[in-house]
Amino acid sequence: MYLNNHSYYSLRYGTISEVELVDLAAKQGLTCFALTDINNTSGCLSFIKNAQEKGIKPIVGVDFRNGNHQCYITLAKNNNGFLEINNFLSHHLHHKTSFPDHSPTFKDVITVYPFENVLELEKTTFSDNEYIGITHKNLNKLRFSPLSKLTHKLVMLHTVSFRHKRDFNTHRLLRAIDKNMLLSMLPKKEEGHPEHTFIEAKDLRLQFSQYPHLLSNAEHILKSCSIYFNFKKGKPSQNLTTLLGSEERDYNKLVAFCKKGLPERYKDNITYAVKRRLVKELSLIRQQKYVAFFLINWKIIEYARSKDYFYVGRGSGANSIVAYLLRITDVDPIELDLYFERFMNLYRATPPDFDIDFSTWDREDVTRYIFEEFGSKAQVALLGSYVTFKHSGAVRELGKVFGLPKFEIDKLSKGLYNSSHLDNIKKTIIKYAQILHGKPNYTSIHAAGILISQHPTHYFSATNLPPKGFPTVQFDMHIAEDVGLYKFDILGQRGLGKIKDAIAIIKDNNPGITLPDIHNARQFFTDQKINQMISNADCIGCFYVESPAMRMLLRKLSVDNYLTLVAASSIIRPGVSKSGMMREYILRHKDPKRAKQKGHPVLLDIMPDTYGVMVYQEDVIKVAHHYAGLDLGEADVLRRGMSGKYRSRQEFLMVKEKFEANCLARGEKIEVINEVWRQIESFAGYAFAKGHSASYAVESYQSLYLKCYFPLEYMVATVNNGGGFYRTETYLQEAKKKGAIIHPPCINKSQIKTIIKGNNIYLGFQHLQSFEKKNIVAIINERNNGLFSSLHNFIDRAPMSLEQLDLLIRVEAFRSLNINQRQLLWEAHYKNNSAPKVKNQKELFKVSINSFKLPEFYIPNFEKAMDQLEILSFSLYDPFILLKNPTTNTLLAADLKQYINKRIEIFGYLVTAKTTRTTNGKHMCFGTFLDRKGNWLDTVHFPPTLKKYPLEGKGVYRLIGNVVEEFNFLTLEVLKSERKHYRSDTKTSVFYNRKEGIDNKAAPTLLR
Repeated sequence: MYLNNHSYYSLRYGTISEVELVDLAAKQGLTCFALTDINNTSGCLSFIKNAQEKGIKPIVGVDFRNGNHQCYITLAKNNNGFLEINNFLSHHLHHKTSFPDHSPTFKDVITVYPFENVLELEKTTFSDNEYIGITHKNLNKLRFSPLSKLTHKLVMLHTVSFRHKRDFNTHRLLRAIDKNMLLSMLPKKEEGHPEHTFIEAKDLRLQFSQYPHLLSNAEHILKSCSIYFNFKKGKPSQNLTTLLGSEERDYNKLVAFCKKGLPERYKDNITYAVKRRLVKELSLIRQQKYVAFFLINWKIIEYARSKDYFYVGRGSGANSIVAYLLRITDVDPIELDLYFERFMNLYRATPPDFDIDFSTWDREDVTRYIFEEFGSKAQVALLGSYVTFKHSGAVRELGKVFGLPKFEIDKLSKGLYNSSHLDNIKKTIIKYAQILHGKPNYTSIHAAGILISQHPTHYFSATNLPPKGFPTVQFDMHIAEDVGLYKFDILGQRGLGKIKDAIAIIKDNNPGITLPDIHNARQFFTDQKINQMISNADCIGCFYVESPAMRMLLRKLSVDNYLTLVAASSIIRPGVSKSGMMREYILRHKDPKRAKQKGHPVLLDIMPDTYGVMVYQEDVIKVAHHYAGLDLGEADVLRRGMSGKYRSRQEFLMVKEKFEANCLARGEKIEVINEVWRQIESFAGYAFAKGHSASYAVESYQSLYLKCYFPLEYMVATVNNGGGFYRTETYLQEAKKKGAIIHPPCINKSQIKTIIKGNNIYLGFQHLQSFEKKNIVAIINERNNGLFSSLHNFIDRAPMSLEQLDLLIRVEAFRSLNINQRQLLWEAHYKNNSAPKVKNQKELFKVSINSFKLPEFYIPNFEKAMDQLEILSFSLYDPFILLKNPTTNTLLAADLKQYINKRIEIFGYLVTAKTTRTTNGKHMCFGTFLDRKGNWLDTVHFPPTLKKYPLEGKGVYRLIGNVVEEFNFLTLEVLKSERKHYRSDTKTSVFYNRKEGIDNKAAPTLLR
C-alpha cells in the first residue's frame, strides 16, 4: 500500500533516513515497501540492502517534481525498470530541463499520476503500466468524476515524508534553507502536507474501506515489482570484468607485461624470491578475478607515460610486484619486504587499492581519457559523496532562516553563549541544529574515485553532471563497495606539478644539461649529499618531509637512508604518534637493546624491522593474524574497522570480541591484551600501509634530488605550484639562503608566474594583490614589441587606471628604468591629471611631456617593505627592519645548544603554528619561527602559556623560555611571548587580512 515514501535523500525536504524507513516497515510487519525520493535515487541501493537484510521486499522509484509540483511517481518493476528511471532522470538533471507533464513510455516502469494532475491534463487513456493515485482527500471528488469508472486504474496513494510534528517542523526549516528565505516568508506551496506522516496499515485500510479496489490495486502494483542487488559477502565484482573480450586473453596479456617488466625493473638480479612472488601474485589475481582491474590501471598509466605526465602510484597496491612490473607503482616490494597479505588474500572481499597521483592539470586530462576510453556505453562515472550538515553550519543556516543578525549567528555557531540565557528562538535554533547534524545537505563528488562498471552506470543510480562535465553517481564509496563497485582513485597533487615544472625550469635555466630519469628513484637512495640533507632536515619544499613535525622527526631519528625514511613517513601519522609508540620507536631505534627489554616477544618476532612497534596498517593484520589467531579475512575486517567508518558494523564488533577471546584462550594476560588492543585502536585509520609510505618516500627523494642539485629552480617551481606546507615568503626565504637574488615583479622581465635567470628570481605578476589580469596580459603582450623605456612609454603602450599603475610603482616594478619611486608616482599623478579626459580616442600627434627637475627623493627600506606587505602580502626585506623599536638582542637559533636547560630571550619571525589539544582537552601549540639569519626556531606553547600569551598572527615575537633537548633536537618551551609592534601602519596590523581587506581582530589566534 505504501507507494510513495521519502527519505532524507529527498534533499532539503525529507527527514527520515532510508534505514529508519525500513525499520518502520518492519515494525508494521510489512512484506514489501517502496522508496521514491524526489528527483534522485541516492538512497536506493542502501534501502535495498537494508530491506533485504530485514526480509522486506524493496521497491524503488522516483517522485518526479518540477519545483514542489508533483508530476508523477514511478516504480521500477525490475532492475531494467530502475535503469529506465535513472536514464530518464539523469537526462533531465544533466540538461537542467523540466520534467514533462506526461511520463515517457517505459517498458518496465509503473507510473502513478496524482488524481489532480489527471484532471488538469484531461488524461483519459492509460497504458498498461499507468495508474491514477487517489489520496484520502480525493475520495469525495472521485465520486463525481468520470475517472471513478476506471476502477482497475485507481490506486491508493499516501505519501510518507514525516513521522511526527517535529519531523514536519524540520522539513519546513529545510525548505526555508533551500529557498534561502526567512521561515516566516516560506510559501505554503513550497511545503509538504502535514498529514504526509507514516500511518499504520490498519488505519489506512479504514480510511479507504469504502474503496477496496484502491487498496487491492496498490497491493497488486507492489507484488508486480521486484528488484535485487547482491550485497552478500562473496558477491561478484560489478567492475568491468574484461578488457580484451575474454578473461583468458586478459590474463595472457597481464603475464606478458610482467615478463617484459622483469628485466626492466630487476636488470640481471631476477632472483628466485622475485619469481616466486610473481607466480604467487599472478595466481591469486587470476583466482580473485582482478586481472581486468590491473590492466585498466596499466592502461591509465600507459596513457600518462605517453604524455610524459608525472605520477605516483600509492595505496595497498604498492605491496604488489605485479603493480611494480606494470609501472603502476615505483616501489619494489621485494626490497622492502612488503606484506603480501595486506595487498591481497583469499579472504579479502575488496580488490587492492591503487591511489594514483597526478599534477592537477594532468589529472584533468587523465580523467577525460578514462571517460573516453572506457565510457562508450556510459559505464564510467565519478563517485559521489554526501555533504552533511555539521552543527555549526546548521546553526548558521537556521540563524539566517530565523532572521538573526550576523554577530548573533557567529556567537551561536562558535558556542559563545550561556544556554540558560538564550531566548526561545535561539534555543530552537540549537535544538534543530542538533537534529540536522549528520543529515545529508547536498550531493557532491568524491575527492578521487572513478567507477568503471560492467553495467551501465544508471543500472545503479541516476547521475548528476557537475561543472567539470563528468557524470557523477548519487551514492558514496561505502554503498559502492557494498554492491561490488570498486573505485579507481585518480588524485591531484601539487608535489608532482613541482617536479614536472622544476625539470622544465632547470633545462631552461641550464641549456644543454642532461638530467637523470627522475622516475628511477633508486639512484637517489644512495646519494650521500641527499641523505645528508635528510639527516639535517634540509627539506623545505620537498613534499611530505617538509613540515615542522617531519623536520623534527628526521632530526630525532637521524634519518639518512631510504628505509628509515619509509618508516618515518608512517610514524609521523596520528595513529602511531597518539599511541605513544612514536617515542618508543625512536628510543628503540636509538638503542636496539631496548626492544628486547620492553617489547612483547611475539610482536618482536612479527615486526623485527620496526622493533616490535606497530607502524604500518599491515601490522594490524600481522598482529591480529599471528598474535590473536584471526584468519586473514577477519584481520582485514579489523584493519578496515580502524578507519572508524566500519566500527559500528556487526562484523567488526564480532571480530573485536574474537580477538580478546582468542588471546585469553592462548594464555595471554588481560593487561597485555588490552595494551596491544589499545595500540591497534589508536591507529584509528591514520597509519599508512607500508607501500603507501614507501611511495611517499620515493616522491620525497625525487624532490630532494632536485632541491639538492638545483635548489633555486626547484624553489621557483614550488612557488609556481602554490607552495606546500608554508606560505610563499618561506620558500623565497629558502631560495635566498641557497644563493638567490629575489626581485619584485618587473615590467620588463616578469611573466605571470615567477621565473629565474641565472640566480636572479623575478616574482610573477600573479603575486600582486588586486592587480587585474587584463593588465598583466597587456604588459606581457606589449613587451613583445620591445622593452618599456620610460613611464610615459609604458602608459602609452599599456594604459591602465592610476590605481593599478600605483601598485606597480610602489612594488618597484619600474626599477629597471633607474628612476626613484616617488618621482615615478609624481609623474604618474601629473600625467593622469593633465591627460585629456576623452576615452578610447587615439592621439593624432604625440604630445611631448614637459620635463621637470624634481628634488631627489629618499625612500627608506622599511617603507618599501610596508608597500610590499600591502601589495604582495609578504615582504622581500628582512622583517626585523619593520620593528617600531629595533632589538639589540643578537641571539640566534644556532646558539641554543649552548643554553640547554637554561632560560633565554630570543626574537623570531612567526612562520606557522599548529594548535592541538592535550589529553584533558586544553589547547596547546607548536610554533615555527625564523631567527634574524633565516634559520629555524621551534617552540612549544603549553596550555597556561598559550592562554596567557596567544600567538596573534605573523610578525616578529619576543620569546622567553627554556631550551630543552630531546634526541638531539632543540626546542624552546615558551614561558612568555610578545608580538613586537611594527612601525605605525594600519595595514601591518596582525589582524588585517590583506587578501580579503577585512579586520580579523575578533579571532586573533593563528590557526593554519
